Amino acid sequence: MEILWVLMALVMLGFVLLQISRRRRGAVGLVEPGHPDAADPANYGFAREEELDIRMPGPDEDLLDVLDLVQRTQDYRGAQQLLAGTEAEGERRWQRVQAFAGAASLELRQRPGGVGETPGGQWLRVWRAEAPKDAGGAAVHAEFLVQQAWRTATPGSDDFRIIMEEAKAACGEAALLAPGDPVPYIVELSVARGLGYPREEFEQLWLKILDRAPNHMGAHLAALQYWCEKWHGSRELAYSFAEAAAARAPRGSLLAAMPLFAVFEHLPEVNLVSGFYQSEVVTKAVHGALHAVHSAHRDDPMQAHVRHLLVFFLVRGERWAEAMNQLTVIDGHVGALPWTLSSDPAAEFAVYRALAVAGYEANGGSPATLPH
Repeated sequence: MEILWVLMALVMLGFVLLQISRRRRGAVGLVEPGHPDAADPANYGFAREEELDIRMPGPDEDLLDVLDLVQRTQDYRGAQQLLAGTEAEGERRWQRVQAFAGAASLELRQRPGGVGETPGGQWLRVWRAEAPKDAGGAAVHAEFLVQQAWRTATPGSDDFRIIMEEAKAACGEAALLAPGDPVPYIVELSVARGLGYPREEFEQLWLKILDRAPNHMGAHLAALQYWCEKWHGSRELAYSFAEAAAARAPRGSLLAAMPLFAVFEHLPEVNLVSGFYQSEVVTKAVHGALHAVHSAHRDDPMQAHVRHLLVFFLVRGERWAEAMNQLTVIDGHVGALPWTLSSDPAAEFAVYRALAVAGYEANGGSPATLPH
């Protein structure tokens, strides 16, 4: 993957030169800035790069409003009320727990505190102190510890293990406060990956999630990481897990897109040409993901995750029109794979978007021909 991101960084340097050659073979080429054939994403109503929201994969106005309120006032009660009113078994509660924990973690990173200075994320500490039996606060605290471990310590180090053990205990406490809530167990999936749970212990944890939310897409994505070659499994185990989830996916479920995520997690570093992305294994996974988003419920918050990954594969496979169709749905938010792997998610997304526009126009497309 490192080679891919190095090449993408080089592409970003030439972002302003990503233009089209409309004639003859329909290939994507480079022209001077300001040239009449220059492809401009703004012509399609897409957001400017500096306007892209890196916090979320898609819109959740209630969450963003509460986040702004909590961070501005340092009063946790808005977050407490929002989580209390969010369905426990649904995808949105998991995303909101992640978002609140991430906000507290980022605040602490920006303001670690010192003599006479209040550390960032103090509202989460107050939440746990004033409402120790609140299930939402307990889940956010557990996820906060997980994120702190990954952000501040090296996996395998003593510091990492200490924080992860604390997170494991916090997951157990959160689970006791809300026995039917799958979120504390989903949080623990990251702990299991970090601490290297034996497979039997991991599978016992996974069964607890299946008992509570068998079709939870976020849980499946978190579990997939454990089975990947780079952690505690292999390519074959990851593919098997993803394909089994897709096979049992009920109608309207996004689990049919799981194989695409397994392919992404095992991309070979040397296959950077479009031929690989047009191969049978990738094409099959892309078709499964396209079917999933087309049949999923319109308000499924995990749709954005799948569509963002589809943009990556569709652009790589030079399927420009299909990439543009995805962009019209997700543009404006970039807090999802693969962009979040970059130090500058908005810039990374903007590169792929520009390539999609250039390829679309090189093959005769225009704002007038793009359905919305």
